[in-house]
Amino acid sequence: MIKKTILFSLLLLFAGGCADKLGPQEVYNKPASYWYSEIIKNVRSGNLDKADDAFTSLSSEHVASPLLKEALMILAQAHSEKEEYLMANFYIDRYTTRFAQSYNIEYLKYLKIKSSFQAFKRANRDQKLLLDTIEACNGYIEKFPHSIYNPMVETMLTRLHLAEYLLNQEIIALYKRTGKMKAAKIYEERVKNSWISKANLKISDRGIFHKIF
Repeated sequence: MIKKTILFSLLLLFAGGCADKLGPQEVYNKPASYWYSEIIKNVRSGNLDKADDAFTSLSSEHVASPLLKEALMILAQAHSEKEEYLMANFYIDRYTTRFAQSYNIEYLKYLKIKSSFQAFKRANRDQKLLLDTIEACNGYIEKFPHSIYNPMVETMLTRLHLAEYLLNQEIIALYKRTGKMKAAKIYEERVKNSWISKANLKISDRGIFHKIF
């Protein structure tokens, strides 16, 4: 009897240990409405990681669901509000790829530029993102010359050019401190040829970089 009790206890311990290793039971094969409600619930509670996971399940289990369209915009907005702009861009890109139409493409492209611009609040020294966003602004104005969003895009473009000017000055100072005079010269030429220099604008306080955004 004692042996049976000990054996039973060991089996319970073993089963409990296995359950701990396996973790929570995985949920799958649910209707689209279930995953959509999970997205909404987790967005409302601020748990965007779980909301992202729910979207992954929705998009993989229900590739043609009409709920995908709304879920993408909800997640893009939610990440933007939490200042997770690169994730917001991810969802904007997916929405644009699947659901962009002639009537909303201007807005979607503008939304992507705005999200990239706002990302500098967190990553304001990312030179590639800066240059890519400047290029996106120029491309937008060229492609949609009469867009109602152009005044906002042009304002962002001006601020981006100011940021580029200040960043180039910082790069020049860094190269000079490290004795890389040839590299410093390249950036000095960029600063010299910028419209800010040609307009004789004096921007001496490099600490204002973050204030631009």
